[in-house]
Amino acid sequence: MASKNADKRYTKDHEWVTLDGDIATVGITDHAQEQLGELVFIELPALERVIAASEACAVVESVKAASDVYAPLAGKIVETNDTIVEDPSIVNSDAEGEGWFFRMELDNTDDFEALMDQDAYDEFLESL
Repeated sequence: MASKNADKRYTKDHEWVTLDGDIATVGITDHAQEQLGELVFIELPALERVIAASEACAVVESVKAASDVYAPLAGKIVETNDTIVEDPSIVNSDAEGEGWFFRMELDNTDDFEALMDQDAYDEFLESL
């Protein structure tokens, strides 16, 4: 059976990334939202902000904790998902779909391939 997320990559900080041309869509994984619990607040990066890979660029707060969201790759923020700011529960119900955080224009699309694929991420989760 082919992985349904063949075009999705993951980080050890539990962000997911999909790529469309040189535009990456970024969010937190289903595992991350499960660990956080019910989300109550989300702060997204400013449009046009240039961010480095691994830079903290967004914040999620749940009833349990606040957590940074890190940029999985270097680039410039070109779109944010304001819907999740208004209704953070969307991330709890569809973290890897409608609950995406931001889109960024990548400095180097080759960096995408260096991130973990679904199988590698699943192995990483098992090691936690």
